Amino acid sequence: MANFSKSNVPRFSVDVYQNAYLPEGGREVNAIVTVTSTGGGTTGGVPLADAAPVSTRTPGRAGPSAAVVLMVDCSGSMDYPPTKMRNARDATAAAIDTLRDGTQFAVVAGTHVAEDVYPGDGRLATADASTRARAKEALRRLSAGGGTAIGTWLRLADRLLGAAEVDIRHGILLTDGRNEHEAPEDLRAALESCAGRFTCDARGVGTDWEVKEVTAIASALLGTADIVADPTGLAADFTRMMENAMGKEVADVALRLWTPVGVEIVFVKQVAPTVADLTGRRTGAGPRAGDYPTGSWGDESRDYHVCVRVPEAGIGQEMLAARVSLILPATSGDAAPQTLSQGLVRAVWTDDMVASTSINPQVAHYTGQAELAQVIQQGLDARKSGDFDGATAKLGRAVQLASASGNADTAKLLSKVVDVVDAATGTVRLKARVADADEMTLETRSTKTVRVKK
Repeated sequence: MANFSKSNVPRFSVDVYQNAYLPEGGREVNAIVTVTSTGGGTTGGVPLADAAPVSTRTPGRAGPSAAVVLMVDCSGSMDYPPTKMRNARDATAAAIDTLRDGTQFAVVAGTHVAEDVYPGDGRLATADASTRARAKEALRRLSAGGGTAIGTWLRLADRLLGAAEVDIRHGILLTDGRNEHEAPEDLRAALESCAGRFTCDARGVGTDWEVKEVTAIASALLGTADIVADPTGLAADFTRMMENAMGKEVADVALRLWTPVGVEIVFVKQVAPTVADLTGRRTGAGPRAGDYPTGSWGDESRDYHVCVRVPEAGIGQEMLAARVSLILPATSGDAAPQTLSQGLVRAVWTDDMVASTSINPQVAHYTGQAELAQVIQQGLDARKSGDFDGATAKLGRAVQLASASGNADTAKLLSKVVDVVDAATGTVRLKARVADADEMTLETRSTKTVRVKK
């Protein structure tokens, strides 16, 4: 493990877990890369002792400069029941109360069009007691009516955030319905336009929204997705989301993978705290190197699964299969990108059968967690299409994997959809009746993983 640090960012470390030994003719190398960020200075907006220096901050304020846009669904369906709109207003007010002083912010009302309801005029406000009070007054005037075109909300958020000279740009998006008032390709185009410009957490409230739409938004913008089935839970969830956003210290960190001549990249995935395939999001970074986006970081740890295919080699030979680095991009045209930390992935060919056939515990665990997320999605899709045998087989496998890996949260969600006969063998029966909220919660949270027990 190598460790590099500059005073204006948290300290990053990279640990690589793998079995480097391959049999004769073996070509596939798997490694779990654990990235840990510490000492950034804020977690949930609370200053820590080892805070970043004043030079990177607005005077008199803890934390890096940040801008947040809250996008609130105000479509007609938010009036059914009327308490839903009231809960959304209250939740947005709670999030505004959680903003750190000095944070720039705006509130967008989303229907089939997007309107910046506070502060208005295409600007951002700066959080203090006065602007918080005025923002909450503007919230009280929000009412439900109109359709849903989420791409327009995101594009307005991008324009507002793009005008801010800040370290961290973040969005929070709430919807209660399907994106029915724009074409799917319009939303995809908006996401492609916004990707890499700001991160965004997305929430679906109630049970009339489309899980794949909300999770696609969060995935494209490197944020979190979740369901808030009961609107009374919105305020607590919005507060947690904003605390997390206020805890971010550095944005646009990239996982850079350099590979020697002849090495092919099979995939790069985040595997904890959630599964997210980054393989297709590579951007070139010089000869045989590519960057994979990881978004914003506070004090936290994440795990990535890197799989590469190396050329064949003889017994006793050894090679560097890949070098993994954490890169902070240059802040100006004449500055160089900063390497925060790095680790090495190795390949060693051996005729020792025990060494070459043992699977690293971290690799085995996260391979199972990725399969768990996949079979839940496949099982739920099969159930929706009427393929009950296929659904039973896939969800049974999910129960088996969740039980074996100790993923108790996912096991509990699965038990709302299937009756578990034997968890160890994955023997289950589909429940005849499943509440929409239970099925949507399982689908939304299917990618959440548990860390391997060290």
